[in-house]
Amino acid sequence: MKRFILVTTLVMLVVAAVCFAADTKVEAPADCKHCGMNRTKFAHSRMLITYKDGTTGTCSINCVAIDLKANAGREVKKTEVGDYDSKKLIDARTATWVIGGSVRGVMTPVAKWAFAEKSSAEKFVKKNGGKLATFAEVLRAAEGEQGEKGSGGGHGGHKM
Repeated sequence: MKRFILVTTLVMLVVAAVCFAADTKVEAPADCKHCGMNRTKFAHSRMLITYKDGTTGTCSINCVAIDLKANAGREVKKTEVGDYDSKKLIDARTATWVIGGSVRGVMTPVAKWAFAEKSSAEKFVKKNGGKLATFAEVLRAAEGEQGEKGSGGGHGGHKM
């Protein structure tokens, strides 16, 4: 009987942990300012730009490129991104990024993922393809895609 209770308790704890992890909410706003995508659903690619005079939440680096262009001249204090593995916000500038690979990207034909640890990014590349990149390289690629869509490109006058 004790063994049954122990096993049942362990199963309940595992189920509760899975449910909690699946229902993790992210910081406001709930939806991307530019495309309306749910930022909780895309917690692994979401971004948060903290300007000197306010904060903007997006679903991806591609919507960040749109926001930076639309807000040329606003001073950027901090740029954060969801770690692909943990979904926790990390500094986008110091993250190890991966461009490309077989995992479908968010709002882009060429995926762009951020990792807190370089070893995690390398493991991702080994399994899924792609190449390691910096934040500047990823932002340029996203801006280039915006240019291809006819909405212009370039980084504007942001103080990053």
